[in-house]
Amino acid sequence: MNPPPAAPDFLIAAGWDGAEIRPLAGDASFRRYFRVVHHDRSAILMDAPPPHEDPRPFISIARWLTGNGFAAPAILAENLDHGLVLLEDFGDARLRETVDAAPESELRFYEEAVDLLIRLGQHQAADIRPYTLAEYQREAALLPEWYTPAVGLSVDMQGYADAWDQVLAPVLTGHTPVTVLRDYHAENIMLIEGSESLGLLDFQDALAGHPAYDLVSLLQDARRDVAPDLETAMLDRYKRITGAGDSFDVAYHVLGAQRNAKIIGIFTRLWKRDGKPRYPGLCPRVWGYLERDLKHPALKPVADWFDAHVPAALRGDPLAIVGE
Repeated sequence: MNPPPAAPDFLIAAGWDGAEIRPLAGDASFRRYFRVVHHDRSAILMDAPPPHEDPRPFISIARWLTGNGFAAPAILAENLDHGLVLLEDFGDARLRETVDAAPESELRFYEEAVDLLIRLGQHQAADIRPYTLAEYQREAALLPEWYTPAVGLSVDMQGYADAWDQVLAPVLTGHTPVTVLRDYHAENIMLIEGSESLGLLDFQDALAGHPAYDLVSLLQDARRDVAPDLETAMLDRYKRITGAGDSFDVAYHVLGAQRNAKIIGIFTRLWKRDGKPRYPGLCPRVWGYLERDLKHPALKPVADWFDAHVPAALRGDPLAIVGE
């Protein structure tokens, strides 16, 4: 976590000469983050090195969000040639740790997070790519591409794609597209000190799609257990306030299954390809969500495929299953 070589000159040009650069975090991508401290002020330095990363989508969505009244980090400075962006510092109070430390606050904060999505759905989607069937299929295919071979299974890829074609069809029509942040969960939602707004992070992959997707991201959180009764209560809250009906339920569980299949594939890929062995340990939780979604009647073709190709004993932590 050494700062990128271009960081000192970038900070000088941005008016942060002499600032201390402290390692903060990396994530599942090539992006890295540092906290920049100068006297009594601080900011976040995003290192999104080209050609692996392009910070322009993040900058664009951040400005769209702030322009529509949502709390995304202000862009303080940018150097696209070096992939450096200086961001407003929202502090360290993430929703996850806050709620884990004070369980009595869980319901209140999740209600606020659901209400934010309701407000987001009231705005016309940003000028971004649509969430297409091809994209849903590409993501869902990550499970048979990475997970099943990792646990020693050879599966029917065409049958898998055909099953998803059937269940995804109703999700593609009958709704007004909204800005889908795609990683809206407890580790990407900040509690900003002195503000009543929830701070948003990690939205550079946003697409225009179904409003149920981000609700699933929140309530079927790959990194934090969300109890079924809390999930049900928050889904009911969303539907009660928005007037969403049965078709929303279908979309919620279809997109839940699709997202969870994608995540299982990604977490396995992070282990097998990228040498990050902590991610397979998150898979059992995601399998639990996926199996809950597969019980919905709308998912029967996909559920039948899983029953035929992935035995229950091989649904879990792929690293533990193969004994490495």
